[in-house]
Amino acid sequence: MRRLIIALGTHGVALAIGFALGIYLLPILTAPPAPDAAMLEEKAQGALFTGEFTRDLRGSDFLHWGEGTISLTASEIVHEGALSPGPDYKLYLTKEFVEHEDEFDKSAALQLGDVKTFEGFILSVPDGTDLSAYTTVLIWCESFGEFITAARYQ
Repeated sequence: MRRLIIALGTHGVALAIGFALGIYLLPILTAPPAPDAAMLEEKAQGALFTGEFTRDLRGSDFLHWGEGTISLTASEIVHEGALSPGPDYKLYLTKEFVEHEDEFDKSAALQLGDVKTFEGFILSVPDGTDLSAYTTVLIWCESFGEFITAARYQ
């Protein structure tokens, strides 16, 4: 009986570790190739606004972070840097700076699209979007309701 309990416990722990690693690694394995540095730099030219993702935000930790420059042009948002990998990332614009999930009001934010790469990305800005009506770019994990990072751009 004792042997059965130990076997169930160790197998349960191994299963939990495997599941957690799968959640972490699957987005990395299935991510499309990130744009190269030259493309990111070219697309960031003529930015109307820029901001910085940093790891020192209140909502950031070793699994949820971003770093690098975010550039907003009239037609695209360009990130030159890195994001912690994870599933189902979305980019939002907010009117107030947010640095933790308890400050994020999705109903007052504008969702612009999916972030699928973690070593820089380019995301189209829909026609008619007034970037000057917002102040902050925020990356959010929809699947887990987790704050990843944010950058004030004005």
